[in-house]
Amino acid sequence: MTTEKKTARKPNAAFMKPLTPSSELAAIIGSTPLPRTEVTKKIWDYIKANNLQDAKNRRNINADAKLRPIFGKDQVSMFEMTKLVSQHLK
Repeated sequence: MTTEKKTARKPNAAFMKPLTPSSELAAIIGSTPLPRTEVTKKIWDYIKANNLQDAKNRRNINADAKLRPIFGKDQVSMFEMTKLVSQHLK
């Protein structure tokens, strides 16, 4: 029996760096700089609050008037969403 010491995993500094949202994204999450993780969390809160997940395929998100400028189309997959949102962060 070995007694290996487990070290706590450190979060990636680039991942936790606060980023400034574009004006389109700020309409949903606010204009304060946030780390990517918080941006994604706030967008999901918005999607759930406005019932924007597709009823048939829950992996798809239906864009409303605020999300359409970010997504560039009426519906995106949850995986595509993170790529599109990152283009609105500086």
